[in-house]
Amino acid sequence: MLTLLVSVSSHVNAGKTQERFSIMGLGDSITEGSQEFSSYLYSLWEELFSKGYDFDFIGPRKSECRIGELHHCGFSGHTVEFLNEHIDSIYHLYPADIVLLHAGHNHFSAEKPVSGMIKAYKSIIAKIHHIKPGATVFLAMVTPSGKLPKYSYIPELNRAIKKLVSSYHSSKVVLVDMATGHDYRTMTIADRVHPNKLGRERMAHIWATAIEKRFKAQHPAFRPESICYKTVGADSLSLYVFKAKGRKPHPTVVYYFAGGWKYGSPLQFFRECAWNAAHGITSISVDYRIGYLYGTQAEDAVEDGIDAIDYIRGNAKKLGVDPSRIIAAGASAGAVIAGKIPDDRLKARILYYPVVDSLQSEVSQIHRPVLFMIGTRDSFTPIDKTKAFLLRLCENNTYCDYHIFEGLPHPLFRYREPLDAVYYRIRSLTDDFLGKMFSSQ
Repeated sequence: MLTLLVSVSSHVNAGKTQERFSIMGLGDSITEGSQEFSSYLYSLWEELFSKGYDFDFIGPRKSECRIGELHHCGFSGHTVEFLNEHIDSIYHLYPADIVLLHAGHNHFSAEKPVSGMIKAYKSIIAKIHHIKPGATVFLAMVTPSGKLPKYSYIPELNRAIKKLVSSYHSSKVVLVDMATGHDYRTMTIADRVHPNKLGRERMAHIWATAIEKRFKAQHPAFRPESICYKTVGADSLSLYVFKAKGRKPHPTVVYYFAGGWKYGSPLQFFRECAWNAAHGITSISVDYRIGYLYGTQAEDAVEDGIDAIDYIRGNAKKLGVDPSRIIAAGASAGAVIAGKIPDDRLKARILYYPVVDSLQSEVSQIHRPVLFMIGTRDSFTPIDKTKAFLLRLCENNTYCDYHIFEGLPHPLFRYREPLDAVYYRIRSLTDDFLGKMFSSQ
């Protein structure tokens, strides 16, 4: 017999407000990134998000990364004088609370450029503070380069930058030492200028540490245990485990992030994992292969998703997991992965705005309880297709706790943006479902 629970939620804009701040990465190609190398921006986003900060990157330009695009004000091939010429009009449109200024390449040593560059830095800072007096400018000493003699002026420039910042005697102009300890032999790509993975992660950490000293995080840091569950060539795929307190085996929710199998990050569900763990439910966010990083397809992501569940079940004792009480949860493409996990591995599923076309072939095999949420304006899954999917679940006599959010699109909420009442409504509905699933044992 079908058990169907349905609710309709109105679109609510008002909700819990959070203090956020905006960050502008201001510089040249090292800020912008390219097809040959990535910017430090994603690594910085990941570190700040993990440390509990609510913030937005802003600027007129965008660069691709594993979570899609990040905004910035990086201009490849241009000098600090170019930035000075344009910052006035740009900053009027994007008045960031924090400006991360790293620019000092793209001159030649023969030009003897240092004095002119210092004048440009001073002018940039003055223009920013004229528009927004409370803004904090983090001015970086420039990363050294092995491209010589072109960049042999950089040591002199960095001494001048240090002296310039000291002259302000202000907490609104902060020196950031990107130079000391930077080794272009190990931290740059073949051109000996632009950062490799080690270099950009180091830059991100230095920026994050500087911000942390001046700005307090809005939330406690996330501190999951990272465990490799699978290797792919030289890379490893990780589980981010938030353990509930106590020694007994715990019910567990395993999360798969959204992103169309091309983009996304396991950090998407760190909030949910931390919340669940604080309420007695061990929760795990899974990293899986995505097209942006691996050139893979949906089938590869599903394979990783199943492998992750099998690893968790096989290591249940070590993880403190009750293998008979595992729920797979996901959003969008991640919900498709959760929907494709075989029934015998799960107690239930949580499907947030899934692409149901990708689940049609599995629907007859889904017998475990389902929590299903979707908006009436979902462009990937029109409501008529949602109803058809629901009818197929009916034929299975599947318990389905189904919630329609009137007027909402795909996704129901964006985890990188301010959270509103919709997010907290979803969390409340999820808590209710978890309570029903786990209260009987």
